[in-house]
Amino acid sequence: MSITGAVIVFVLAWWICFLAVLPIGVKGQWENDSTIPGTEEAAPVQPMLVKKVIWASMGAAAVTGLAGLIIPRLLAQ
Repeated sequence: MSITGAVIVFVLAWWICFLAVLPIGVKGQWENDSTIPGTEEAAPVQPMLVKKVIWASMGAAAVTGLAGLIIPRLLAQ
């Protein structure tokens, strides 16, 4: 797999992983009665975005690594 292919696989895998981990551990303002006036009740209290970006990057790196191992073997056949 070329560098360009690896970057494309990483970007696609990163977005899929990020969207998968985005709702994990999120609590809305309505769940602990801390609604700030003028905001949506379902808005997250602590979205933990940095942690989720790290998890998505780790997941995307793993998927890219697997794709780097599998794709050349499939193309060689």
